[in-house]
Amino acid sequence: MSLPLSAQNNTLELISLSKHYSATSIAVDSIHLSVPTNHYCCLLGPSGCGKTSTLRMVAGHEVVTSGDILLGDKNITHATAAERGTAMMFQSYALFPHLNSLDNVAFSLKMRGVGKSERHQRAAELLERVAMTPYAQRFPSELSGGQQQRVALARALIMQPRVLLLDEPLSALDPFLRIQMRAELRHWQKELGLTFIHVTHSQEEAMALADTMVVMNHGRIEQSGSPQEVFNRPASEFVARFMGGHNILKHAQGLVAVRSDKISVHETVSSTEQPRIEADLIDIEFQGTFSLLAFAPKAHSSETISVMLPESQVKPEWRAGQTYHLQWAEADSHPLARHSSSPIAA
Repeated sequence: MSLPLSAQNNTLELISLSKHYSATSIAVDSIHLSVPTNHYCCLLGPSGCGKTSTLRMVAGHEVVTSGDILLGDKNITHATAAERGTAMMFQSYALFPHLNSLDNVAFSLKMRGVGKSERHQRAAELLERVAMTPYAQRFPSELSGGQQQRVALARALIMQPRVLLLDEPLSALDPFLRIQMRAELRHWQKELGLTFIHVTHSQEEAMALADTMVVMNHGRIEQSGSPQEVFNRPASEFVARFMGGHNILKHAQGLVAVRSDKISVHETVSSTEQPRIEADLIDIEFQGTFSLLAFAPKAHSSETISVMLPESQVKPEWRAGQTYHLQWAEADSHPLARHSSSPIAA
C-alpha cells in the first residue's frame, strides 16, 4: 500500500485565521501558525480556548470566518472536507457499531465505489500496520478502548491523508494505556511520514508527543515552540500558570517565573548575591522520588510558593510554621508578560 512520502510538502499554514460565531462570540481570533512537513504539533489549552475550533476549520467541518488555510502549495480554505487531503480522528472514535473492524476501516472506500475485494485488502493492510489483524472480524463492542483507537486510526489513514487531525484521542483511555498509546502515536507519525495536528488539554501529553507545542488562550496563540522552550521559558503569566511547575514572583522589573525545582531551601541565607525570599513552611507533600513543599512568603502580597526537592534533600527536622530562606539563581528567573493576548468574549 502506498503512503505519503516524507519528501511530499505537507506543510500546514494558518494565516490570520478566525472563527466568529457572532459579533460577541469569537472562538479563534486571527491566528498565525506554520506546521512543517512531517511534524507533530499539539494544540494545547483550557476548555474554550479555540483549539478544537481551529482543528475543525482545518478539517473542513467549520466554515472559516476570515483568513486562509494552506496545505503545501494549495489553498484549502474553502475546499470540501473530502478534497483537503486531511483526515480527522474523533475523540469518540465514531466507529459504526454494526460493522466489524475490517468494514469500519474500509467504509470510506466503499462510499467512493471501490470494489469489495480491493477495499478489504487495503483495510487489512492497515489493520496489520496497527497490530489489529487478529481483531478484524470483531465489532466495536468487543474491543477495548485502545483497540478501538487503533481501528479509528486505521480508518483515518485509509484515504492516505497528508495531515492527520486528532481531537483529544487519548482522553477516554485509562492512565496506563494512555502512556502506551502516546508512544504508539509518536511511532506511527514518524513511520508514516505524516503531519499530525493533535488537540489536547493535557500538558503532559503535549510535552511527550509534540515537536511543536502551541498554547492557546481566548482564541489566540499565547506561545508556540518546542516543549522544552515553552516549559523552560514561558512567555506570559498565563503560559507559566497553565503549564504548571512554576512560581510567579514579583521582581523589580515586573513578574518573573521560577521553576519549582530551581528553588533551594535554607535555614540561613546561603548567598547574598542570589534572589531570595523569607517564607514560612506550610506543608510537605511526599511524592515518591521527590517532595513538594508549600511556603507562605513573609511579604503577604506574594502568593504561595511551591518548591520541589529530591527526597534526600528534605530534612526530617523541618516543620510547618518554621521560617526558611528560599533562593534561586538569577538565570532561572524568566520575565513574563502579564497578558500576551487580551481576553475575548466567549
